[in-house]
Amino acid sequence: MAKRDYYETLGVKRGASADEIKSAYRKQARKYHPDANKAPDAAGKFREATEAYEVLSDGEKRAKYDRFGHAGPAGASAGGPGRRGRAGAGGGVSFDFGDLFGGGGGSSGFMGMSLDDILDALRGGRGARGGRSGRQRARRPRRGGDTESHLTLEFLQAVHGTTTRLRMTRSDEAGGTHEETIEVKIPAGVQEGSKVRVRGKGQLGGAGPGDLYIHVHVRPHPYFRREGDDVYVHVPISIAEAALGAKVDVPTLDGTSRVTIPPGTSSSKRLRLRGKGVGRAGKAPGDEYVVIEIVPPTRLDERQQRLIEEFARLDHDDPRARCPWSKDPKEASER
Repeated sequence: MAKRDYYETLGVKRGASADEIKSAYRKQARKYHPDANKAPDAAGKFREATEAYEVLSDGEKRAKYDRFGHAGPAGASAGGPGRRGRAGAGGGVSFDFGDLFGGGGGSSGFMGMSLDDILDALRGGRGARGGRSGRQRARRPRRGGDTESHLTLEFLQAVHGTTTRLRMTRSDEAGGTHEETIEVKIPAGVQEGSKVRVRGKGQLGGAGPGDLYIHVHVRPHPYFRREGDDVYVHVPISIAEAALGAKVDVPTLDGTSRVTIPPGTSSSKRLRLRGKGVGRAGKAPGDEYVVIEIVPPTRLDERQQRLIEEFARLDHDDPRARCPWSKDPKEASER
């Protein structure tokens, strides 16, 4: 099968500068590197790009290629893709992966791979660097991967924080699995959708374990409702308590508190209890809002009914007098 034109392989014009060729190769290498691209033809395209760059980045080889095509550089002594060095230094190739990926020696430069890993991948996983023997080189140890888990909490567990046990399976670099029960501390104030990080409890690796990320779900409470760090609770009161005022016990996140209902309190009025909401580390706690619901009596005896009727005769306050639709139509239209 005929080889593709090297310039076409890298996507540059024949008069491209050295910097343009280097930049084009960098893009191709990142796009088709086997660790970044799992397509069946990625490895082949990666080697094609490397071969093209080896020739076009060397002035002498490029001149021969421009004059004679693929037959031009064929006679030049080359170490093949994967050897480091510069042209003329013992026949090495004309590029240095340290320049391309920012690596050097053993630094990590591309997709978590060191320069040695990249060179080893180009050789198919075997071989030696430069003039060393062909023994197989060991891969650098890597950190274990992160894992995720889901945890459902009761409402008050999420508010106050809790400690729970999780049963999990952790894998290692050799493909083995390890069953483990861990104790996890959930901080106070987490809510639906919170993510808790547990360091060192992910998958195992030679360079250390990864982390565990726990996605928190919270069951609804029978009477508390949370909005941010504030909580709401609906408290029913009688007509007499609303009219005359009263002191009633209401639930809070920490127990029961006595609240004063002012005389003339209407339904849906909110009474604020400062600092009785959800507390989180480093933040002031939210508030609790007591939402009043006036509940009329459903069953009246004769005396109660007479008293209510008498109250209605004596009460001259029309609660709908201040409604927009109760105003004089002419006056409302002028407004």
